[in-house]
Amino acid sequence: MAVAAFPDPDLDPSRWVPLRYLNFFRLVIAGLFLVAGSELQLGHEAPKVLVAVAFAYIAAVLTLGFPDAARRIGLDRLIMLQVVIDIAVLATIMWASGGYRSGIPVLMMVILAGAGLVAQGRAVLFFASLATVVVLAENSWRFFSGRSSADFLQVGFVCIGFFGIAIVARLLALRAKANESLATLRGVALAKQQAVNERIIRDMQDGVLVLGADGRVRQANPSAALLLGVDSLEGRLLAELDESFSDFRVRCASADGALQRMRASGKLLRCRAVGAGEDGEGGGGEGATLVYLTDFEEILQRMQQMKLAALGRLTASMAHEIRNPLSAVMQAAELLTEEKRADVQVRLVRIINDNARRIERMVRDVLALGRREEALPEALILAPFVASLIEESTLGGAAGRDVFRVEIPARATLGIDRAHLHQILDNLVANARRYCSGKPGSVRVFAVDAGGRTALHVLDDGPGIDAAERLRVFEPFFTTHPKGTGLGLYIARELAEANGATLELADNAPGAHFVLTGRTQP
Repeated sequence: MAVAAFPDPDLDPSRWVPLRYLNFFRLVIAGLFLVAGSELQLGHEAPKVLVAVAFAYIAAVLTLGFPDAARRIGLDRLIMLQVVIDIAVLATIMWASGGYRSGIPVLMMVILAGAGLVAQGRAVLFFASLATVVVLAENSWRFFSGRSSADFLQVGFVCIGFFGIAIVARLLALRAKANESLATLRGVALAKQQAVNERIIRDMQDGVLVLGADGRVRQANPSAALLLGVDSLEGRLLAELDESFSDFRVRCASADGALQRMRASGKLLRCRAVGAGEDGEGGGGEGATLVYLTDFEEILQRMQQMKLAALGRLTASMAHEIRNPLSAVMQAAELLTEEKRADVQVRLVRIINDNARRIERMVRDVLALGRREEALPEALILAPFVASLIEESTLGGAAGRDVFRVEIPARATLGIDRAHLHQILDNLVANARRYCSGKPGSVRVFAVDAGGRTALHVLDDGPGIDAAERLRVFEPFFTTHPKGTGLGLYIARELAEANGATLELADNAPGAHFVLTGRTQP
């Protein structure tokens, strides 16, 4: 047969596959020449030549149409030989069928188009040139021998078409080959990326499940089976594994997910469900759902360890900070028992009271850290809240209120615990009031929209914060005020984080500039 059933692996498939179809076309054309040549008005000037050429063409197609011929001759030489035979056979049949008007040049165009797909380099131009020469030569022979010849202008247009078809076919072949190479490279890169993703998902500690619309597990990584306490997951209904998953799509669809304890493994898991591709479509198929499982007990343990470490650092810092005022209290108490003068006794008692109050403030501020777990955020309207806080801090004095300039939109809200916001702003406002110039409007408090969040700014016109101290302003027990405890800003930032907000120090403008940013709604 002319079409090889099993292509040779050593042959270039981008050339061998179209060559197989071209061989099949040659076999069909040779059969038509042999069986229906007379009905197609072919070979009427030399019928025996038509039959002989048709037999020879079939023999050539059958001989050169197998991969073995390409291995023996070489693919490029085989293509060259086949196309030359095509042009020679078609030129002979055109001569035996009345020349150009027989329509054979149209078949030559088809052969040249096929040659442009399988040949390489300038061979396609050689084939177009060869076809042009034989067609012009045959028509010239008819013209000089007095036979019926075609108009040379028409023949010239056809010959120009030979070159056009051959070049276009070659360009299309090059474009297809380039696209195929690019697709191959991208396929290799995609396969590597998929292998990396599969390795990451397989080795990650969190469990990942892909569920169908019926709640059946389609895919799962080993961590998911371990967290759920089962041997295998694929093909099983999630509700059968644990009854707590019966309504998981509703409970776990939120951004934070839901906590539930597994019956089989006894683990407390954080379950979060999202639609595949973020919109319910994508890699998991229509209606697929991705379920992420996290061992929440391990998270709690890490959080507890971090709290204990932070508590250790805080305790060490407190011990160091309390030692100084406590030493002053002890020394003053010893002197008080020896001192007889009333004025000195009053001075020593004042020292004892001042340092005792300093220790008491330290203890009170540290105890305030325990309120982090009691955050009850609500959508606070900032304008009246800030106005009330400033009213309290200035004790109703008009001169003290003039120092503050409040620029907060009437509808601006911040999702935060009321008591926490009061403590944060009280600290920021007190610091700004302490370091500002005292002129009217020297402390600005304003709020702006920050991309769906609210940013509350507190800034003063004081000297600002030195570059060397900017990195330490939120450290516990760091203060530049002689009577400060150094816990105000530290606690303020801790309380902000407990409410999902951030407290940051912006650039001096020209004084200290603090920004509290949080959600508009809790």
